[in-house]
Amino acid sequence: MTDDTKPQGDPAVEAELAGVPEELLDKGTDQLGDALAQLRGDLEAAKQEVLYAKAETQNVRRRLEKDIQDARAYAATGFARDILSVSDNLARALDSIPAELREDDKLKNLVAGIEATGREIDKAFAAHGISRIAAVGLPLDPNQHQAMIEVPSADAEPGTVIQELQAGYMIKDRLLRPAMVAVAKKPD
Repeated sequence: MTDDTKPQGDPAVEAELAGVPEELLDKGTDQLGDALAQLRGDLEAAKQEVLYAKAETQNVRRRLEKDIQDARAYAATGFARDILSVSDNLARALDSIPAELREDDKLKNLVAGIEATGREIDKAFAAHGISRIAAVGLPLDPNQHQAMIEVPSADAEPGTVIQELQAGYMIKDRLLRPAMVAVAKKPD
């Protein structure tokens, strides 16, 4: 086999062929070249499949790691939603106590206890990344506020939150509950 008819390519294949007698190589040069080309194609296809499989495995691993992080970060979501109603009821209880009764010696301890319980709930919320959404005085943000009513107002720009009907909360960067608000509109 001459140098110009000898198949060129993979050095490992050429090293293997180096020990084969010339007369054997000359008999099937075309068949040998076709077989080598086929093997090279199969090898390249196998390499590509391995690369795709590695990439897919890495993507699956990343997705699972993100899912695990999200599960840890937002595990308290359901429980937090349930506790929000308790927090709301405590706030309503405090708001319903008239100022003159707050100074009554018989109710001072009760009021102090309700206030302390509210502070403990707020502390627990903060420890788990739960924060209250700012609303009053800000423009309506449909990602955080739910407009319940529109109120004619000459004092506020249309679309501005003028009253918070129910507090909204975020858990880390996700909405836990939108703030239910009253929004200003142009007076009639």
